[in-house]
Amino acid sequence: MSIGAGRSAVAIGGGTGLPQVLRCLTELGFETTAVVAMADDGGSSGVLRRQLGILPPGDVRNCLVALASDEDSVLARVFQYRFEGGEGLAGHSLGNLILAALTDITGDFPSAVETAGHYLHVRGAVLPSTLEDVRLHGVDRTGAEVFGQASLAANATAVEHVFLEPERPAAYGPAVAAIEKADVVVIGPGSLYTSLIPNFLVSGVADAVRSADALRVYVCNVANMRGETGGLDAADHVEALFAHGLAGALDLAIVHTGPCAPDVLCDDESGVEPVIAGEQQLARIEALGVRVVPGDLADPADPVRHDRLALVRLLEEVLA
Repeated sequence: MSIGAGRSAVAIGGGTGLPQVLRCLTELGFETTAVVAMADDGGSSGVLRRQLGILPPGDVRNCLVALASDEDSVLARVFQYRFEGGEGLAGHSLGNLILAALTDITGDFPSAVETAGHYLHVRGAVLPSTLEDVRLHGVDRTGAEVFGQASLAANATAVEHVFLEPERPAAYGPAVAAIEKADVVVIGPGSLYTSLIPNFLVSGVADAVRSADALRVYVCNVANMRGETGGLDAADHVEALFAHGLAGALDLAIVHTGPCAPDVLCDDESGVEPVIAGEQQLARIEALGVRVVPGDLADPADPVRHDRLALVRLLEEVLA
């Protein structure tokens, strides 16, 4: 597969969904850049933010490894190693600590990421969407205010809208430049309000997507996490993106319409549910001016996630 030879792609998001798309795009031959949300305040990233005052390294680390020339190399495995015990170490990924150390050594976070990418031999680049110390807050669908990315992700009620503090932080210039020159921009999959939307609350990012001379593709999630997006269907996901800056900025929506949705509930005990994408939902998306590309995309072994081979085949079809 080499449909991307000589072409550039930018994937925007965070969490565990973005690395999957990065692998697909590099497999298709695109020169690939990841633009990563900087709102994470949970887990190891949250601890390092509070204790060292650095930007959250976790999602960046995952993207670096996804773009590494050899994900199975010793160094890539070291970056993903997570300490299970040890006072002050338990819960930390070693790659997060390395990025924190490199930030101190090089003097800034982008240089730390670039240095780590050099040693991992990444095929592309990983860029934060902003260098400002942002906090994600929101309001859920009962009207309750929720403070912090981790709290929003774990909230018992679906989120209505989110905002950053400070409001409209400055974008990282190279991230905007990458979007502006891209041939393809892919958004998602990933946690809608806590991984995807925070990027578009950064001043200039949504405008760059809107004005880019690129094919702009949204990959909708296969499943909802109960709480953050509980009960939302595929059209609700697209409408949320529109409400947070992306109105008129999407060309295609890749939507899972296979057997896991809408009539088969995924593992009920896991706290997830399928994103419903029936005829009514697809019509609502089309009414927004976004062409729907349906497919059977759920991983049979883990039906709350995309099957990588199915996703890369569909991306190959729509991006050719």
